[in-house]
Amino acid sequence: MPQFPASEILEVHTRYLAVRKRIEQREIGWDALAQFFTDDASFVDPAWGRVDGLANIKTFLIESMVGLEEWSFPHEWEAVEGNHLVTGWLNRLPGQRADGTFYQAPGLSRLVYAGNGKFNFEQDILNMTHVLELITESGWAPDGPMNLPPQNPVRLCAWQP
Repeated sequence: MPQFPASEILEVHTRYLAVRKRIEQREIGWDALAQFFTDDASFVDPAWGRVDGLANIKTFLIESMVGLEEWSFPHEWEAVEGNHLVTGWLNRLPGQRADGTFYQAPGLSRLVYAGNGKFNFEQDILNMTHVLELITESGWAPDGPMNLPPQNPVRLCAWQP
């Protein structure tokens, strides 16, 4: 795979974040992020496991976010090494504690850039136990239906060029 300039990778990620902001504002659906992935991309989620192929990623993006419409995922930082982008973000539940702090847990994403404005791999990493503790502490419950992750997701996380 050719080496791409960090400036190109960061520019694509800036567009990715702009789409994600529109999603969080409910202007468009989560499947809009699929435009940033190659046809043969893989996405690894800590709860839903590994999803391969663009059509499956679109379905995953829609199904995994049902019931989480009030959650947000503020971006904190990013770093590029070769074609790899690592980004830090927060998994923020609705509401705040009495002291004004948010119910939130840090997360990381590792994306591999494939050129032409697309990534061929994303792996999200976060402490699911922390998220479950925050749900309990906050008393959060979905307002409507919510999809649960598969009982036996594929846990293969390796990226291969």
